[in-house]
Amino acid sequence: MTELYVQEGKNDARTRDVLDKAANENVRVYFVIAVAITTRCESCISVHAAAAAKAGATESEIAGALATAIALNAGAAYTYALRALEAVDAQR
Repeated sequence: MTELYVQEGKNDARTRDVLDKAANENVRVYFVIAVAITTRCESCISVHAAAAAKAGATESEIAGALATAIALNAGAAYTYALRALEAVDAQR
């Protein structure tokens, strides 16, 4: 069932329920900031960087999520990872 929601790209209550059961708030923050970077979504980076700062994510924790995005997305993610760090710093 979970795979079906992921494959369909659902952003509805069922998918959120699966995520709620799968991860705590900080883990979700890391997932979404990494996805924002890999999709190169400027507004997503800003929104999720603010959420990461609000959730109390440490620079080291955020760096881990960014490193994952870079590893999965090669060099292009590096540029967006730097933007995410700048956005987090701007919120502090």
